[in-house]
Amino acid sequence: MWFDTILWLAAIVAFIAVETATTALVSVWFAIGAAAAMLTSFFTPSLGIQAAVFAVVSAIALAVMVPTLVRHRQVHKPPVTNGSPLTIGKQGTVLAAIEPGLPGRVRVDGLDWQARAETAIPQGARICVADVDGAVLLVVPVHESTSVE
Repeated sequence: MWFDTILWLAAIVAFIAVETATTALVSVWFAIGAAAAMLTSFFTPSLGIQAAVFAVVSAIALAVMVPTLVRHRQVHKPPVTNGSPLTIGKQGTVLAAIEPGLPGRVRVDGLDWQARAETAIPQGARICVADVDGAVLLVVPVHESTSVE
């Protein structure tokens, strides 16, 4: 009887150790199942019944929590940072001169981006992001009278 309890306690510790060593939920389900099997070991000496409890409880924990975690991940998506729709309307500085039809480089919000413009914009000029095309910013020169939010 005590051997079974110690076995399940060791399994709990091992599964928790694996869980803490990873960045994803990979073995917490088995730690829950091992805890249920350890409780079962107090009431029955049958290792087969304990193993069945371990398997069933682990499967139930996995089946209940995974859809909940997937839903939670979809609700709390991180902000879009690639393709940068968040930069539209922001101002920046030209790092490498932009010629019509040729890419240049700009700095917007402290990040360097590839940029295109319909008109030539010299290095050091202020720009405003008008649109994005993939990871390329489409920019226009900022004039004294241009106001941006």
